[in-house]
Amino acid sequence: MRDLGAGFHYLLKGQRWVARHGKQYGLGLVPGLITLVLYVAALVALANWGGDAVSWATPFADDWSSPWRGLFRDFLTAVLFALALLLAVVTFTAVTLLIGQPFYENLSEKVDRDVSPDGTAPESGLPLWRELWISARDSLRIVVRAVLWAVLLFALGFVPFVGQTVIPVIGFFVTGFFLTEELTAVALQRRGVDLRARLTLLRSRKTLVWGFGTPLGLAFLVPFVAVFLMPGAVAGATLMARDLLGEETRDGDDDSDDSDDSDERTVSGGLGS
Repeated sequence: MRDLGAGFHYLLKGQRWVARHGKQYGLGLVPGLITLVLYVAALVALANWGGDAVSWATPFADDWSSPWRGLFRDFLTAVLFALALLLAVVTFTAVTLLIGQPFYENLSEKVDRDVSPDGTAPESGLPLWRELWISARDSLRIVVRAVLWAVLLFALGFVPFVGQTVIPVIGFFVTGFFLTEELTAVALQRRGVDLRARLTLLRSRKTLVWGFGTPLGLAFLVPFVAVFLMPGAVAGATLMARDLLGEETRDGDDDSDDSDDSDERTVSGGLGS
C-alpha cells in the first residue's frame, strides 16, 4: 500500500514541478493540443459517418424487418464509437509523446537536472531521428498490447454482474499500467533501457505504477484534462523512473523560471540535434 501512495505522490509532485516552471509547462501543452485536435476531428467524423460504415459492413441485415435492423445497426454503431473512445484514451499518450518528443525530452532532462545531486541528466547520445524511431516502434508495441487487453476486457464485459463491476476496475488498472509505461519511457529510453527491460522494471513495482497511472487514466477520461496534465505527468514519470532505478534524488526547490533560460539544451536545440 505504501507504493500505491508513493505513485500518486509522484503524479502530484510532477504537477507541482511544472507549476513552478511555467515556460516548460507552456511548451509541454503544445503536443497535447495538436493531438487533441486530431482526435476530436476523427471522433466527429466517426459520429457523422459511423452509421453509414456499419450499414455498409452489414449488408446481410438489409432484409431484416423493422425494428430489428435498426436496433442491430444502432448497437454496432454504439459499440464502434465506444471502442474508438477507448482506443483514443489508450493511444492519446503514445501519440502525444511521439508528436512532442523534443519537447518532452527537454522537459524530462530539466527535471533530472533539477533533482539530481550533481545537477546532471543522463543523455542517450542518439540523433533525434533515431530516438523518434525507437519511440514510435516501442509505442506501437505497447498500443498493440493495450488493444488486445481492451478487446478481451470488452468481451468479458458481457459476463453478468462481473462484467459490470470487476471488469471495469481491472480495465482502469490495465490502462494505468500502459499509461505509466509510455510516460516513464521518456526518461528510461534516454538511459538506454529498452522496452523489455522497462516492462520488467514496471512489473516489479506494480502498486507504484498503479498509484501513478490509474488516477491519471481516470482523469484522462474527462475531456481536455489530458492536455493540461501531460507536462506534469511527464515530469512525475521522470521522478518515478529515478525511484525505479534507485537513483539518488534531491528535492528541487527552485520556484523560479531562471533555470529555464540558462540551460544549454533548449527545445530548439533538441529539434536541431
